[in-house]
Amino acid sequence: MNVVQRYATDAIAPDQRLAYWNDLVDRIYTGTYVNTQGRDFTGEMWSWTVGDLAMIRPRSTASFVGRQGHDAAQERLILHLQCRGRSLHRQGQAESLLEAGDFVIGSPHQAYTLDLSAHELLVVEFPRAPLAERVPGLDDMLSRRLCGASPGGRVFHDFLRSLWHQGDQSGQDPQWQQGVSGVFFDLVALAMRGATRPEERVTDHALRDKVMALVDAHLGDPALRTLTLADACHTSVRTIQNLFATMGTTPSAYILERRLVRAAERITGNPAASITEVAFEMGFNDSAYFARCFRQRFGVAPRAWRTRN
Repeated sequence: MNVVQRYATDAIAPDQRLAYWNDLVDRIYTGTYVNTQGRDFTGEMWSWTVGDLAMIRPRSTASFVGRQGHDAAQERLILHLQCRGRSLHRQGQAESLLEAGDFVIGSPHQAYTLDLSAHELLVVEFPRAPLAERVPGLDDMLSRRLCGASPGGRVFHDFLRSLWHQGDQSGQDPQWQQGVSGVFFDLVALAMRGATRPEERVTDHALRDKVMALVDAHLGDPALRTLTLADACHTSVRTIQNLFATMGTTPSAYILERRLVRAAERITGNPAASITEVAFEMGFNDSAYFARCFRQRFGVAPRAWRTRN
């Protein structure tokens, strides 16, 4: 379809919005589903196919998006570019925290998930072959955070956003569509070349697994920080920082994220525990600070989270 389609939940009854959205995303990208863990959901999406590019531009409140892997006659890839908000992308053993401007390219033939704050994304599914021709070592860059702050990344982002502004004006012209597809593949390749430093392309998986385990085991320790992890692993602070950089985050941001996710689970899983008790249990010394961080992450106060879940 060459016409831009718009979908929104504003005319849908609140209790029917999630079902409507799940039907919609599954029709556009087969095997996709959305959960909101009981939170109110609103969304808006544009869908457009240009040549080889199947594109959507979704905006919604915080949600958890997954996609089941599926077979296809033609091998394809899917790109998620974070325009607003943040997300945690997981595929296989890879995990990438995306901030605004970052992007990740994965395979729609393997299951993946996105844990999203309130957000806007640009998503494009496309054939693998044209990009593989332009990017040597493509497999090493899949399912990992690619920084969009490079000049090439910014040009690529601007191209995608400006493409949507064309809307239906030129969408029926086959030569225009073919040209757009070619420019897309060239600019993705350019953005990817500047998205990672060579030393970030090799991850010490044993060290990463050890650090992740240490974080989860010591979330309740208020003194948990980069130096703690470096000392426990008998390595340098810079090594720990570089390890988290390959994941698109920092030690402190990751620790905070894990504390908040675990706290959200405890708040709903243990109704007898007070919010203050949960905050201290998760390593927060200040319950007011915990409440502010929780609201920023989940969009509601801890007490409201408990009653809504």
